[in-house]
Amino acid sequence: MDKLDLAKTYKTYYKSGTEPELVGFGEAPYLTIAGQGDPNGERFAQAAAALYAAAYGTKALGKAHGTDFTVPKLEGLWWVESDKPALEVPRQEWRWKLLIRMPDFVTEALAAKAREKTALKKKELAGDIAHVAYETMAEGLCVQMLHVGPYETEPETVERMHAYMEVRRLVQNGLHHEIYLTDPRKTPPSGWKTILRFPVEQRDLS
Repeated sequence: MDKLDLAKTYKTYYKSGTEPELVGFGEAPYLTIAGQGDPNGERFAQAAAALYAAAYGTKALGKAHGTDFTVPKLEGLWWVESDKPALEVPRQEWRWKLLIRMPDFVTEALAAKAREKTALKKKELAGDIAHVAYETMAEGLCVQMLHVGPYETEPETVERMHAYMEVRRLVQNGLHHEIYLTDPRKTPPSGWKTILRFPVEQRDLS
């Protein structure tokens, strides 16, 4: 049985250079879980564990039906419900939605069945697994760039992305999107690699 690797199939999605670039993405399915709070907190860790459990449960069920795949990297959408810049808002108020992209052959029905089976096996995560959802998302035109280093230094990369957007008269029209290419438990902060991505549109000059 062939195993689908989305990172190899959709290279632009999972790979970016260290300079801002303009890319485009169509609709794709995801498993997601939403929450609020410090990304270093227990709530975030539990949500990530539940999402991974559901993703591996979906992989196992797909494999049983003859369609195996490699579980892709964790992603996150970030926002705040405030007029202040995100970094001026207490981390406890940060809102996030964690995502793991799924192959096109994973349907909502298959994901729901996998979620139910996984909750029975992972009873300690059952409450969070119940909040894992199946969604589709199409970001369209985006500016993205690879950030290398700790998450705390991301504002430097974001500034370069904004400068790139300003020259091209682009404005952000979607959520701050991150794709975590490295496992922070296994790599020192200086080597962390994160794709930063902003959906954009042409600025209205009228």
